[in-house]
Amino acid sequence: MEFFISALLLCLQPINLILIIGVVTLGIIFGAIPGLSATLGIALLLPITFGLSTETSFIILLAMWIGGVSGTFISAVLIGIPGSSSAIATCFDGFPMTQQGKAGKALAIGIVASFIGTIGSVLVATFLSPIIAEFALHLGPWEYFSLCLCAITLIASLSKGIIFKGIMAAGIGLLIGSIGMDPINGVTRFTFGNPYFGAGISTVAQMLGMFAMCQIIRDSAKGQAKMPEIDTGEIRGWGISFRDIFSNIKTIIVSFLSGLWIGFLPGMGSGISNMVAYGYAKSASKDPDSFGKGNPAGIWASETANNASLGGALIPMMALGIPGDGITAMLISGLTIHGLQAGPLFMTEKPELTMLIFATVIVAAIVTFFVQMISKRWFPYILKIPYHYLYSVILVICYIGGFGISNTMFNIYVMLGLCLVAIFMNVAGLPLSPFVLAFILSGKLERYFRQGISYSHGSYKEFFTRPISLTLILLAVFAVVWPFISSHLKSRKAGKVSITGSVDEANDD
Repeated sequence: MEFFISALLLCLQPINLILIIGVVTLGIIFGAIPGLSATLGIALLLPITFGLSTETSFIILLAMWIGGVSGTFISAVLIGIPGSSSAIATCFDGFPMTQQGKAGKALAIGIVASFIGTIGSVLVATFLSPIIAEFALHLGPWEYFSLCLCAITLIASLSKGIIFKGIMAAGIGLLIGSIGMDPINGVTRFTFGNPYFGAGISTVAQMLGMFAMCQIIRDSAKGQAKMPEIDTGEIRGWGISFRDIFSNIKTIIVSFLSGLWIGFLPGMGSGISNMVAYGYAKSASKDPDSFGKGNPAGIWASETANNASLGGALIPMMALGIPGDGITAMLISGLTIHGLQAGPLFMTEKPELTMLIFATVIVAAIVTFFVQMISKRWFPYILKIPYHYLYSVILVICYIGGFGISNTMFNIYVMLGLCLVAIFMNVAGLPLSPFVLAFILSGKLERYFRQGISYSHGSYKEFFTRPISLTLILLAVFAVVWPFISSHLKSRKAGKVSITGSVDEANDD
């Protein structure tokens, strides 16, 4: 408790509080503008953290994360275009409310729901993470290998489209992650005689190339439509009362719990939790037909769930060193930059930094709430920032960040090369999330696998005889096999329905 209080006081120091307010505001802007995101914001901030202390680095990275994820509902409500996949369900009722002249109320619901989801889930993560970390200290390399394997296969199996594409993307990530020095013997591989490759591919260069630069090129190629006009006169006051909160309390609680659980599962995240919560709210409603036509419960469900996923994703990141989603993978990269490794040992050896992460998220969530409530009348103007100005600034930051990694042009070439890889993957329909997770976990996956074999004197049986390891491997196999079983069951069901229909038509004749 003393570490948490000292971390909270550190966050409330004037310079750190000013940083949180400034970066949260920037994060809200990144989240609100379609095409930008918290992921892009963190990718741009990572190079800046080289010259900062570990504490300051994580304060700004976490502030960007909270502000960026919360800000995605703004464009979803005002223009019907989600800032990211985490706000897709918010569009269904948020934009109809704006069309009905209730933009102020819709924005207020989004702000309050985001605040409830973030604060509640982080408090749960603060309590649960040390318990899970204590348990994780008793696990061996066999369990950790199986956990990494399970995380990669889960996110690959949940990718949109054919599961083979998700597995292929993960395979490319593992291949690129293996460039450089062997984690056990220290032998270099896939360097092609280039000494710069000896240290491996920089995570910062990978993030800048595959997220920032690729996003700019894709959006420039597609072109940007002009944003519609918004009547700011409709947006005034607080927008909602306590009665609105209590009348939707059941939806809020269920959405919070589902978002927390989905965020905890590797590869799921807010992009899925908002749709799941929205679906539940609609099915449990006494008036499901009103959903999609401006029902406030739809916004409560979506925004509570997608922000509850933040705390859920923090639990495996802090307790196990496994990123729950793409953004927490970047946060783990931020730790790596400062010579730290997330996981159970990190929580026991660096309790003050662990509590600083939780405290920063709480303070950032409170700051986000007040910044959004005070400035919501000016939200429409955020959407009118010309893209060509934004993209010019982002490109300059990318090149400066790429050069600053090692003060050589090498990482700029790596950044450009990985940008081309990301464009190729996008054209080929290969999802980026499995690639990123596999790239981040490639070193751990190999190290734990080889350590497990070494400790077992060359035997593989420990991976299958230890209960937790076997369970995780079976879960990984199930994640790969289930899409085929599910598809087969659906086709059989569709076949039975068509046969039944044909029989009924024959009887009628």
